[in-house]
Amino acid sequence: MRRFFIAPDQILQAHPRLGEEDARHVRTVLRLQPGAPVVVFDGTGAEYEARIDAIDARGVTLALLQRLISESESPLEITLAQGYLKDKKMDELVRRLTELGVAHWLPFMARRSVPSPDERRGQARHQRWQKISLEAVKQCRRNRPMTISSPVSFSEALAAAASCDLKLFFWEGPETQPLHRPVGRSAPARVFIMIGPEGGFAPDEQQAARAQGFQMVGMGPRILRAETAAVTACALAQFLFGDMGQNVLDKL
Repeated sequence: MRRFFIAPDQILQAHPRLGEEDARHVRTVLRLQPGAPVVVFDGTGAEYEARIDAIDARGVTLALLQRLISESESPLEITLAQGYLKDKKMDELVRRLTELGVAHWLPFMARRSVPSPDERRGQARHQRWQKISLEAVKQCRRNRPMTISSPVSFSEALAAAASCDLKLFFWEGPETQPLHRPVGRSAPARVFIMIGPEGGFAPDEQQAARAQGFQMVGMGPRILRAETAAVTACALAQFLFGDMGQNVLDKL
């Protein structure tokens, strides 16, 4: 069944409407007709079974039938802090992280980050990332997009991890340990993951993270590209602490 985003303020309307872009997609691409069943979500966690009531020049009007119970959001709240990468890499990363159930994405400027966008360009990229995450939500059946912060400094990224249960700093240094599930302790509910830019973290950044209570963890003997490392780290966290492998691990 087709899924569409509907603005939260439309939920309370007697005749809620799809946004202009989705309405155009319904009319000109999907060619759906009145009466067609659809699912809509408002980006805050609410999801509804609905049907198309009317399609006209003004847009697409819906009838909300019932609220649905969705179990697609991960019980694990992951924040990924990503050293700023080149634009196209960041665009694709937003899509993959949304699919993996990451809750928050925090780009930061590391010492070795190559691009340094100005304020206007940064705002444009931020809007594009929000749109990409929303489109990914429609495909992967989540009911809320990943929250995306504006780029911050490295020190601000460290400070953002203060309230998390587990703070992981992925890098290629010799003193790292593999990520594993804690024995004899409850699984963390909030995990903060830091991944460096294309050139990796500088030694002083690693030292600063260690001083802030981050665990130094690695991904084996191979060096991964920054965007590969981000996806891998989040998949590992979802497997160990979230909903991608928890049932399997509980039986061991």
